Amino acid sequence: MDTLSYKTISANKATVEKDWVVVDAAGKVLGRFASDVAKILRGKNKPSFTPNVDCGDNVIVINADKILMTGKKWDDRVYQHYTGYPGGQREITPRQLKAKSSTLLVERAIRGMLPKNRLGRDLFRNLYVYEGTEHGHEAQKPKVKEI
Repeated sequence: MDTLSYKTISANKATVEKDWVVVDAAGKVLGRFASDVAKILRGKNKPSFTPNVDCGDNVIVINADKILMTGKKWDDRVYQHYTGYPGGQREITPRQLKAKSSTLLVERAIRGMLPKNRLGRDLFRNLYVYEGTEHGHEAQKPKVKEI
């Protein structure tokens, strides 16, 4: 047998089929929910997954204000960032971050599960997070996906 009767198909930007998906975050645990959304954004749930191509779907997350965290993580977990100035290390808890904007908490968790490169930044642009049930993407005819 000199030749192969099959070929590995690699997706590219022109051949990728991108859909719109609505996911409800009400009553879901943050980390488990974020990992499932990151898989959909990345396209790992599709048989045509290619690691170096944006082959994931556009994801709309609704009810981000009703997300849960188990245990005492609301007050014990600390997110740190650095402003770039001397003495500029800042800390914030998930409770304070949710008080500022509940969408930031969900976005931060999902962004942390995406690749840290150009592809990850492009994938993050396919995420839309809303606090309530209303979103402005009805024209795209999104499908409701249960997680």
